[in-house]
Amino acid sequence: MTLVTLPLALTFASPGPIIVEIGPLTIRWYGFLIATAVLIGVSLSQFLAKRRNINPDLMGDLILWLVVGAIPLARLYYVLFQWENYADNPGQIFAIWRGGIAIHGAIIGGAIATLIFARLKRIPFWQLADLVAPSLILGQAIGRWGNFFNSEAFGRPTDLPWRLYIPPQSRPFQYVGEQYFHPTFLYESLWNLALFALLLFLFFRDLQGKPRLKVGTLFLVYMAVYSCGRFWIEGLRLDSLMFGPLRMAQFVSLTGIILGIAGLVWLYGFNRPLPDVVSRSNGEPSSS
Repeated sequence: MTLVTLPLALTFASPGPIIVEIGPLTIRWYGFLIATAVLIGVSLSQFLAKRRNINPDLMGDLILWLVVGAIPLARLYYVLFQWENYADNPGQIFAIWRGGIAIHGAIIGGAIATLIFARLKRIPFWQLADLVAPSLILGQAIGRWGNFFNSEAFGRPTDLPWRLYIPPQSRPFQYVGEQYFHPTFLYESLWNLALFALLLFLFFRDLQGKPRLKVGTLFLVYMAVYSCGRFWIEGLRLDSLMFGPLRMAQFVSLTGIILGIAGLVWLYGFNRPLPDVVSRSNGEPSSS
């Protein structure tokens, strides 16, 4: 990565998407960062599981389900909304190492996988979701840097002191004369790191002598807070996935905000547990 520093200025410039090429073997930043996020996520979720007296091996098994459920659906979600780019070259649909996955597709796929896993293992879904939420948002913070190395998912042109240099071949046609754009990858990565810190603070609040939060709280906070940041950041981007005139990420984010807040009101306003695949009679605790 190249950082050009000027007085009160910070300019980012990607060194390219490839880390190293050894004969036919090519190691790309995008894939490396995804693999790194998965490995860190496994370790973190297992550590958090121990704190809640849950078998950490279950979290290792769940991560495999999440990878199988999240990554294909993240790619499918992206391809469906960019079909005009793949209709004449369907072989590129599987070239995930070149980038082109959608986090909302990954969240949907991961949620489906977790529901199935929870049902099979007879473990409350929301308990698993709370344990996964910190790892998920940390993985998103790491994964956004893959967009940086690929020179993709950037925002509108800007002359702000902080900016991202985009090479000519990666610029939209209408902005080919522009050099610097909003580093939206950085905005989202920093937002996600702040949310990660908040979730860990909430998770470990029992160390301060306070009662644990109700089951599902962490994931609902994740949904609402992440969606707020994504809604704003998506408005800056030039490559939004569209459904007619709608930016899909903003529509899904607005849905996430509403569901997250509604769930918290249900938990704390009405003092009722969230619906789950495993009932309380099967051992669901009242707090996470």
